[in-house]
Formats: sequence, structure tokens, C-alpha cells
Amino acid sequence: MICSVNPEVAQVIGAHSAAGRRFEAEGVTSFAREQGEGPTVVLVHGVPASSFVYRKVIAELADQGLHAVAIDFPGLGLADRPREFDYSWSGLSRWLGQAIDALGLDRVHLVVHDIGGPIGCEWAVRNPARTLSITALNTILDPTDFRRPWTMRPFAVPGLGELWLRATPAALFAALFRLQGLGDPRAMTRAEIDAYRVLLLRADRGRAFLRIMRSFELTEEKRRLLSEGLAERPYPARIVWGERDPALGIDQLRNTQRTLGLADAVLLPSKHFLQEDQPRAVAAAIADLVAPLG
Repeated sequence: MICSVNPEVAQVIGAHSAAGRRFEAEGVTSFAREQGEGPTVVLVHGVPASSFVYRKVIAELADQGLHAVAIDFPGLGLADRPREFDYSWSGLSRWLGQAIDALGLDRVHLVVHDIGGPIGCEWAVRNPARTLSITALNTILDPTDFRRPWTMRPFAVPGLGELWLRATPAALFAALFRLQGLGDPRAMTRAEIDAYRVLLLRADRGRAFLRIMRSFELTEEKRRLLSEGLAERPYPARIVWGERDPALGIDQLRNTQRTLGLADAVLLPSKHFLQEDQPRAVAAAIADLVAPLG
């Protein structure tokens, strides 16, 4: 169920829904948007997003001869929002593995963004034989060195998070989205930005999202698992980064480079949601890594 929205936003979400399929994993019904044929690329989103963030990249990857699949995590996008669910990074990583199995995918290339980084990379660490490559987009791979951006900080506090979510009208959400997310504000229509908000709130008014925001695992144990596991990976990796990101800045880029053991990164003139204003460049960087590997 999607809360009442204006027709233009409903049309955007309807087109998104029509481009994918429903599936069930670990008792949770979710949604995967997919397109193309060829080697499979699984695109892992973060917050406050869903598979919707990859819609432009998916089309570009399909044009590059790849099978692109973006999956909604429980509590976000078009997925169910169960009350009894482990919304921690570890819980979402376990569910991601169930989703990959439920979709009939075997060996995959991973693309991770935002908190999709620690979630997706944990699955990769535990499943090295099924991981063909990792492309990291503006993400968090050293949880002990992460500080929430000011726009996200209130969501971690019980009571305050509910107030902040309810007190953020569509116009303010759009302004903040453009401020932190877009290097080129013309890259998205207002209806597309409003679709993010609708897909975040939906029937539970964002309660599952708040549980995710309060379940970050910013621990030394998680840092060690990612650092040691990714250092031993048998597959290649690449970093593609929006260099003007005010949420996950150059310090997080350096952490990601250190964790993946990479000296270089593809830097794009974008902010946090580089998938929105640099989809062709993002897809080209992914395809350049993936194509020779098959």
C-alpha cells in the first residue's frame, strides 16, 4: 500500500513497479527491479533510498549487455515492513543472501552504496565463491570512523526521530535531497524526489526506516570482519565516488580505499546520489570492471 500521492508521483512509482517483480525471501515479500541479459550485477541500496535509486543505472547497464538487478530491503521501497525482523546490518545482510537465492542468482557482481556497503560486503565476505566483483559507490566500509550527517542524526534518537520524520514536509525533503544528493539539481524532477519520500514512508509512515537507522553496527567487530574479509578477497574491486558528497566525504573515500586496498578511485562531479546525475558514468565504470570477467 502506498499513501495518497499526486498523480505525477503515482505515475513515477507505477512505472518503477512495472519494471520489476515481487518475490519472497525469509518470509518477507519484496521487490526487485531488473533489466537486461548477460552477467548479473546486483545493485544494493542504502538509506533513505530503495531500488528506485538505481533505475537510470539499470537501463545503462542493460545497454552494456549486463543483467542488472536492484533489490528492496525489508522496511524500504516496495518491500514489506515486518515488525518482527532484524533490521541491523547483519540481519539485512543475511536477508540479502536469501533474496539472491530466491531470485535464482548464482555468482554475481555486487554494486553497493551508502549502508548497502557494509551490508552487501558482509555477504561477499561470507560468500567469496559467489562474488565476482565489487563496485563501491559512496559507502561506509570502516564503521568505527563513521559519523551520521546532520540530516540523518535525529533519526537515531527515539522520539526525536519520529518528530523529525513527521516534521519534514515534502518541500523540505526535496530541498535537503538536492542539497546533499545532487551535483546537478536538474538531473531529477520534483516528482522523482517526491517518489523517494513516498517510498520511504508508505503505510508504516517510516517506522521500519527508523528501526534501520537505530540498528547501525558501528563496532570494531564489524570493522574487522569487513577489513580482514575484503583483504583476502579473490575478486577485483573498484571505487566510484561522487567527490562533492557532503554526507560521505573524502574521509570515507580514503577509508574505502584502505579497506579495499585500492590506490585509485573514479571521481565524478556529483554528491551522494551519483546514480541520479551521473548514471552513464557510473554504469560505464561498472561495465568496464565487469565485462572482462564475464
